[in-house]
Amino acid sequence: MDTHDSDGSKVNSEPSGGEFTTQADLQSDSPETDTSSKSTEQATSNETADTDQLSESQSIEDMLLEFDEQDGLIRDRSLLDPNYVVDEDRIVGRDEQLKQVTKMLRVALGDNRPPNLFLYGPSGTGKSLITKAVCKNISKICDTREIRFGTIEVNCQDLDTLGVAVYELTQQAAEEAGVDVEVPKHGVATKEKWDELYRIVNENFDSVVFVLDELDMLVGRRDKQEPAFSRLLYQLSRASADDALTAHISVVAISNDTKMMESVGSRALSSFTPEDVHFDDYDANQLQSILRRRQDAFYDDVVEDEVIPLAAAFAAQTHGDARKAIDLMRVAGELAEREGDKRVCEEHVREAQDKVEKNRVLEVVRGISTQKKLCLYATAAVAAETKDGTARSSTGYTVYQFLTDSINADQYQQESYVNKMKELTTYSLVDFERRSHGPSSGMFLEFQFGEQPETILETLREDSRIAVVSDDEVQSVVRAQVRNET
Repeated sequence: MDTHDSDGSKVNSEPSGGEFTTQADLQSDSPETDTSSKSTEQATSNETADTDQLSESQSIEDMLLEFDEQDGLIRDRSLLDPNYVVDEDRIVGRDEQLKQVTKMLRVALGDNRPPNLFLYGPSGTGKSLITKAVCKNISKICDTREIRFGTIEVNCQDLDTLGVAVYELTQQAAEEAGVDVEVPKHGVATKEKWDELYRIVNENFDSVVFVLDELDMLVGRRDKQEPAFSRLLYQLSRASADDALTAHISVVAISNDTKMMESVGSRALSSFTPEDVHFDDYDANQLQSILRRRQDAFYDDVVEDEVIPLAAAFAAQTHGDARKAIDLMRVAGELAEREGDKRVCEEHVREAQDKVEKNRVLEVVRGISTQKKLCLYATAAVAAETKDGTARSSTGYTVYQFLTDSINADQYQQESYVNKMKELTTYSLVDFERRSHGPSSGMFLEFQFGEQPETILETLREDSRIAVVSDDEVQSVVRAQVRNET
């Protein structure tokens, strides 16, 4: 079977027959004998219609200027960007984590090497925000002390090999230092990229913090004995000891996977030896506080009272994700503006919830492979039929087998199915826990969904390869398997 992952679809864009052409055709059948008069009347009719159409329509410039002249509701859109580094008085519910990270990284102020850190916890719980805020303040103080401090940050989500990751670090180091990278991205050994990174750091910095966000995503080639993130940690943490780096460096590894360190090789673990900082979920009250400290993103008195509690409640349902809460506020405000409303109200938040949830799922599933789509669809189909919205890995795999048989796709072993589902946990669509049937029985994984399983199913069925499978048949298979669970 063709397993091409493109989600492109063609839309029939051929123009239909014009209104006036059809009218003229009808008039040609009329018993009128004065064709000259008829033609003149038709031309006049066409000119009048064209004039009316022009008067009713607006140019792009007119529409832009009209929107620009409207009284907007959002005053500062940067505060509604989850990635924007806010002032510390806007950081809520993370006092202990903020204190820990600050205390451990502050030794850079004395031109000393800070310890390595491992920040872990669910998505949207402040890990990246805290790190960026602390490093931003360290940089400000170091400037006054003539200490050349740098923060080199990369998100590992889209980095597929160690070589790509090293080059990305090199580029970010060069950008931070305001210099050029002197090795090409392709066609050179990874060692040359490491050497270039070391050169840039040594020549331009006294102290550097490497921030490796979503580090667990950097798996690398499957034929390697240990994941790429393990080799990256080893190389960075050993660089100073091997005199490759003269600058003081600290590595801050950030992950949603609380068990990531279990996959780090023994050599890397021995040299990395991080201080752990755990970030737990925000509760609804903390999310409300976060949103209230960003409420001045809107003009005064345009956000109705029930908006913030409702947005916080929606976000609290999905692992206490502050990013989602902030996104909900932004989308609700934008919806109110587009509709020309004077205030942001509860209905805008509910509409935003539907939009954000659907868009988030779409963003994820459009970029994943066919096999991951099949795994995700099978598991979501099971979760949609269980009372607690969970899906056992064994049941999900059986449904996956049915799907692959139905569309004649390659069928992987259960271990591969589980691994692909584990990879999807980094998108916060799904999470898992290990469960046992009992003391004398084996273990299994139980998957829980951060979004409504029905939304995931609806989105995945937009893929024509999945849509050919009867929804009723899948549901029948799922229900039979759920009944057989022990």
